Amino acid sequence: MTYPPPRYSGQRGEPTATYRPADHPPELVYPTGGTAHYLATGASTNGQFGLYRWEMGPQPSGPEPHFHRSISESFFILAGTVRIYDGRRWIDTVPGDFVHVPEGGVHAFRNESGEPASMLLHFAPGAPREGYFEGLLDLAGKGEEERTEFFLRHDTFWV
Repeated sequence: MTYPPPRYSGQRGEPTATYRPADHPPELVYPTGGTAHYLATGASTNGQFGLYRWEMGPQPSGPEPHFHRSISESFFILAGTVRIYDGRRWIDTVPGDFVHVPEGGVHAFRNESGEPASMLLHFAPGAPREGYFEGLLDLAGKGEEERTEFFLRHDTFWV
């Protein structure tokens, strides 16, 4: 494996770093008390990746087994216990644990601990996952055709 072709051709570098303080409010709050922090979106990384801090309340929550055709997804546990399905079995992950799921890999995650939990979600390349996270709030009461179209549009295939 080699380095990819250069994406920057300047000679001196540029002051283009971004900063997000730890106390920045979440972009999304779910009725269950969970929150999503958009740390880096595909739009802000020129499509290279998306990075989100996902905080789950103590109520059981999380998606059922699914896969993506165009993006990989990685999980880094920050706090609590998060159950992650790796396509074969459920694993109780704890702070410091890391799980990577390549394109096509079946996976799921749940907080079933009865305590809050948080993790980093990393998607590559940087698909517009914000629309997916936000759209989940509007799915309740939608018909099967609308739900199917939503999941197809957001590269989510349930197994």
